[in-house]
Amino acid sequence: MKKFVPFQRLRRQPTIVVDSTGLGASLTLAHWRGAATPDLLRDDTSAGSVLRGLHQPATSGMEAEAVTANHFDIDGFVGVWALLNPELALRHEHLLRLVATLGDFREVDWQDPLANHALQLVCWLNAEEKARFYEPFGAPARRRREDEASAEKFAWFLPRFAPVLADPELGRAAWEPEYTRVQQGVAVMQSTATTVRRYPEIGLTVIRTPEPLPYYALFGATAGTDMVLSLYDEQRYEFEYKYTTWIDLESRPTLPRLPLDALTARLNALETTARRWTFDGITDTGPLLRLSGKSLTKVQRYADPDQRPIYASSIIPEQLEAEVVAFFRAGYAGIEPKRYWSWAEIREAGRVGEV
Repeated sequence: MKKFVPFQRLRRQPTIVVDSTGLGASLTLAHWRGAATPDLLRDDTSAGSVLRGLHQPATSGMEAEAVTANHFDIDGFVGVWALLNPELALRHEHLLRLVATLGDFREVDWQDPLANHALQLVCWLNAEEKARFYEPFGAPARRRREDEASAEKFAWFLPRFAPVLADPELGRAAWEPEYTRVQQGVAVMQSTATTVRRYPEIGLTVIRTPEPLPYYALFGATAGTDMVLSLYDEQRYEFEYKYTTWIDLESRPTLPRLPLDALTARLNALETTARRWTFDGITDTGPLLRLSGKSLTKVQRYADPDQRPIYASSIIPEQLEAEVVAFFRAGYAGIEPKRYWSWAEIREAGRVGEV
């Protein structure tokens, strides 16, 4: 029978590492860029790689009894839990895949009959994590290391997940507030108040909707693309590289992230308010380009758009969209989508795109 061990104990026994990388792992099941996940087990999510491994138990390393991860998030947790509960995991495989994808990519197909169940589980995990421990990326602010502090989360959630998986009503008090907020956002996204335009040749989705929305509502319409430009009323905007281009996506080829220096300079030349356009580096998990106020912390950047300030620009939405589309069309000229970009290749593509 498999057991969870804190990440620091990785080398004390044969160990499967989930949604992480670490020297000495018997088997790595992670979608991180460059992770040593066996080719046959590659998947869009780390939990997906675990589920593939459960279908192929003879894979070298699957016999290891210890399981670990260096952080706690929904995808990693689902992967760890599945290794410890293989029969239940395979029985609920489709649902667990939805949970991992929604947790990591903020994407879900609302036509899927299990979409609401997946959202309830994700909201339960989010609510209990924040109430009992700390928010994602919050360990450093508490002067703790995530690979150490997250072990407490695993210890609490691992024995409690199966009952809520089987009957989400058991966790309604925890999941209902966020679930309701997301469903309200989904209603807005599916209404005539929202328009969605896709530019598949550059992997961009443009969403025009009145107010900032939770990611779980906002990003459902962006599946299959890797960049999102959100246009809100009163000329408030955010551009974001999705997490799908931080990891090694298995299901489809992607274009590399381009540095945003030139686009930012162009927007600042057009901007007539006192605020300046700023951007995060391309190695951030979800880099934002936005008008700046006080710099956002990692916790704020990870939080939902409706939970952070978004400032009014002097640039009209049609012009902003045109500038963003033109920048990426020029930058991606001559660059073909592919799988498994290395960071070195991404940086080189950025240099080529700037020429």
